[in-house]
Amino acid sequence: MEFLIAFAVGGLICVIGQLLIDFTKLTPARILVLFVTMGVFLTATGVYEPLVEFAGAGATVPLTGFGYTLARGVMEAVENTGFLGIFTGGVTAAAAGIGAAVCFGYIAALCAKSSDKG
Repeated sequence: MEFLIAFAVGGLICVIGQLLIDFTKLTPARILVLFVTMGVFLTATGVYEPLVEFAGAGATVPLTGFGYTLARGVMEAVENTGFLGIFTGGVTAAAAGIGAAVCFGYIAALCAKSSDKG
């Protein structure tokens, strides 16, 4: 049942993104920024945490989950180190995901053949 809930919630977040692409003039880059920012905002207001507890990976894997990770990292770092945690907490919390994205992106670049789209 956990997998079904995660799939449904993650899918619903993706549907929202697809609707924004189809029915607005927002570019994918702006939607990406919107989703990460909404993840931070919803975490700061206490709305996203119950969704994460309910849906697990369905809420933490999409881009809103990256915003959630950044916000949680900042909150924990501020508790532990004070004001300096505002600047260090988000990156520290998301370091594993950022590192994995860089490594896998590099591997994909090595395996793919580049060409012009024209």
